[in-house]
Amino acid sequence: EPQLLNTKQVKESVKEQAELFAVFVSLNLESKAKVEELPVVCEFPDVFPGDVSDVPPEREVEFTNDLVTGTGPISMSPYRMSASELKELKKQLEELLEKKFIRPSVSPWGAPVLLVKKKDG
Repeated sequence: EPQLLNTKQVKESVKEQAELFAVFVSLNLESKAKVEELPVVCEFPDVFPGDVSDVPPEREVEFTNDLVTGTGPISMSPYRMSASELKELKKQLEELLEKKFIRPSVSPWGAPVLLVKKKDG
């Protein structure tokens, strides 16, 4: 079962030479849940204004991050994978796509996520 790791857990896993997978994901809010029905809003009503009726509309935003002039995103694999590892990664990504937990990213930079194999298999 894949899991997300914080920085400390990643460092420990690297030291232990654990098997890690990097995945680029993008989240998309598709439900039309009312803001006032969200658990966090109910738990902290003094933080949210009373006139909030819905989440802001989804907007398409295009921008670039030029960290160094003329530099683009690195287009190479961060590490090599065996054929069986790549097959398993693709299978897990397909499952996550089908469940709509992730969607293909249109960003050239993306956001890294690590999938870690649990010790029990």
